[in-house]
This record gives sequence, structure tokens and C-alpha cells, in this order.
Amino acid sequence: MRTAVVQYRVLPEAAAINEALIRKILEQLEREKLAGLRYQAFKLEDGVSFVHVVSSNTQRPEDSPLPKLEAFRNFVAELRSRCEEQPVNMQAQPIGAYDSLG
Repeated sequence: MRTAVVQYRVLPEAAAINEALIRKILEQLEREKLAGLRYQAFKLEDGVSFVHVVSSNTQRPEDSPLPKLEAFRNFVAELRSRCEEQPVNMQAQPIGAYDSLG
């Protein structure tokens, strides 16, 4: 399983647009129920910093189903122009998880 953590900061005037685009990704994921994919997005307390955690059961990033989603393509289309700090993509190795929110 591959897990990536992506962190970035958007311009203050772009925060609401960025959040709306993320919600569109989540809506499409909910509709399509892609197997082998876990996606979480967080807005940090400053209101302009975002963190995404993406896990998929693919070995190569290009095999992930996420970039194939129309909502994700719309999100990344102008992401760099919305950013004050560009995205930093880090590969992460999961140690474990606990989820009581179910």
C-alpha cells in the first residue's frame, strides 16, 4: 500500500474555492466508491493550510485511481496558482491506524 501526505498553503482569497474543490472530490469518491483507495483532506486552523492523506493499494503513483477522477483533475488544474506555498508531497509508511469514528 502506498500512502502520500501532501501539504500546502493557499492564498487567503483562494481558501474557500480550494475547500469547495476538495468537497467535489469527496462527493465523487462517495458516489463511485473506489476500492483500494483512502482519501482524507484537512484544513488547518490558520484556514489557509491544507493536508491531504491518500492511500491506495497500488505500487506506482500513476496506477492510483485518484488522478483519473474528473473532480481531482479539476482540483489540480489551477492548484499552483491558488497556492502561497506550493504542495510538498511526502511518501509515508503507515505504522498502524485506529478509527473509532467509523
